[in-house]
Amino acid sequence: MSLPVTSKVPFGGDHNPQQWPEDVWKQDDLLFDAARIDTVTLGVFDWALTQPAQEVYDFSVLDRIVERAAARGRQICLATGTGAHPPWLARAYPEVTRTDFEGRRHRFGQRHNSCPSSPVFRRLSAELARRVARRYAGNPAVVAWHVGNEYGGACYCDLCAAAFRDWLRHRHGSLDALNTAWYTTFWSHTFTDWDQIEPPSALTEHWRGPDHTAFQGITLDYLRFMSDAMLTNFLDEKAAIRESSPDVPVTTNFMGMYRPIDYHRWAPHLDFVSWDNYPPDDDSAARMALTHDLMRGLKDGQPFWLMEQTPSVTACRDVNPLKRPGLMRLWSWQAVAHGADAVLFFQLRASRGACEKYHGAVIGHAGRSDTRVFREVAELGAELERLGPASLGARTPARVALLFDWDSWWALEISDGPSRLVRYQQVVLAYHRALWDAGVDLDVAAVTADLSGYDVVVAPALHMVKGDLAQRLEAVAARGGSVLTTFLSGRVDENDNAFLTDVPGPLGPLTGVRVDEWDARGPEVVNPVRLGAGDDRIEVAARLLFEIVIPQGAEVLGTYRADFYAGTPAVTRNCFGDGHGWYVATDLEQAGVSWVVRQVLARHDLLGPYPDVADLESAVRVAPDGTRLLFLLNHRAEPVRVTAAGSGVDLLTGDRITRGRPLRLPARGVVVLREQR
Repeated sequence: MSLPVTSKVPFGGDHNPQQWPEDVWKQDDLLFDAARIDTVTLGVFDWALTQPAQEVYDFSVLDRIVERAAARGRQICLATGTGAHPPWLARAYPEVTRTDFEGRRHRFGQRHNSCPSSPVFRRLSAELARRVARRYAGNPAVVAWHVGNEYGGACYCDLCAAAFRDWLRHRHGSLDALNTAWYTTFWSHTFTDWDQIEPPSALTEHWRGPDHTAFQGITLDYLRFMSDAMLTNFLDEKAAIRESSPDVPVTTNFMGMYRPIDYHRWAPHLDFVSWDNYPPDDDSAARMALTHDLMRGLKDGQPFWLMEQTPSVTACRDVNPLKRPGLMRLWSWQAVAHGADAVLFFQLRASRGACEKYHGAVIGHAGRSDTRVFREVAELGAELERLGPASLGARTPARVALLFDWDSWWALEISDGPSRLVRYQQVVLAYHRALWDAGVDLDVAAVTADLSGYDVVVAPALHMVKGDLAQRLEAVAARGGSVLTTFLSGRVDENDNAFLTDVPGPLGPLTGVRVDEWDARGPEVVNPVRLGAGDDRIEVAARLLFEIVIPQGAEVLGTYRADFYAGTPAVTRNCFGDGHGWYVATDLEQAGVSWVVRQVLARHDLLGPYPDVADLESAVRVAPDGTRLLFLLNHRAEPVRVTAAGSGVDLLTGDRITRGRPLRLPARGVVVLREQR
């Protein structure tokens, strides 16, 4: 089972009519029609409404909401309502609330407030999902089921401790294997009974917060366990839905590059991926492209749903900037360009009270249709109608893979040394930015993905090397491809224990180097790196971490310029089979990262159509019938003029575009070119 069956890109978002009297529902119907809103997500936080007491279920309000949406011809993404548990549940069963990292048992309040290991929570949440599905499964307007909401957080209660021990028995099999994996001969930690094991928290292995742990192996396994525990909650509800709805796809909304949950472990269990895009600022175009590609890559390139975005502002940050005119449209089309088969908002009508009353909405508190935001939403709705089904199911023809690994993220950032200033996400963003600037169509892939279809694999900060990954990377290079990896790669195995060999461990033969020492410094310390030779030579800054490399057959392409290791390699390229293994030994500034990445891409002729036009993004999707769609997105606040890279029809305007002729994109403009075959 995959995506919901639709005739066009679904357009709409989260609707909460239960917060309003029914005369407001009538206003919303008219405004939704004006904005071309055809899809609504209903019931996300309705547990207290539909189950006001343990033995009482009342669907009367939800019945009217669902019936009204269906009667107006809208598609429904129907939630199970379990995104937050109701007050009566916490009162009757105090154990369902979470215990935090500091050991404090929470009382009722907020959301993400349910212990994932609580048998009561698991039973009652699954029962609610079962009853919701049984009641609405036959309604043809329901095109998808939405379980929970933005799963996240952690719990450290006794129930989770017991569940953690069961999880460890399954993972490690025996105490001997566990003690070996966790290296418990250190600090007299050898466990002789499963009941001796405690969750790693501020009361046990940690100091100065969740990233400072005495035993990385214990903390790493707890991160994995907590991700799996919440996945079990999702699976409980999905199984309950399937009892009466075997054919309607099931999802939950992810949160992009969200550290607490390993979405690669979750993805096989979702029928389709959906996610909520809330960028931190106006300059997040490359970051959003990376996250869209990550979400698309979770299920081997299958399109995803953009489940939430704000039409204007968020409300959860200390400062919440407004999307400038044109940005909402531009970023929505960027999502479609990278694989979104739905464009949905949070929220359709602004809440009157509580913490999201100032969160952006298609319809504000005054219920007006003459606001800038509403007009832009309506215009986007009209454009998506003109697009029709052209992009549905379309795939990205990527020859470049960027590896993203939650285990490496966790392991790197809970490590004592070499530097806590090196952040996994920032390293990945730098290498993705270089690919994005070059106009490359790429997949963001798991380390377990099939790499046989890629000419270039970029693996920044691949701290943990698991299974046969090193051999599969070698196979890419051996058949003529290029593999690029960086400092702090090849350091530890799946249990976060160091390899008993030279760094970069299993990646050594591919990269042709060994790391003899490493030097960590504060951000104020700069060691220049000289890249290239002759007229093409440039010098860039490097910071934070400086690995001291001894070539083992690799060619030196960049050298440090300062300190006692001046003149030693900072960037190398190693011939391996018919291809290359590249190694970048330090944290280069963006210009240096881009220089290295373009050297790699040039060998494979993989530069995009406009690699030297800053902030002009290009992306290709290929429809199931073979039609190529070329998306051009101008992220500048002024027009850009280029030479057309293809011929065909712009699906948004109907204009015919001819290859080689001048092409003008207005400020924040978009072209969706259906290319001639």
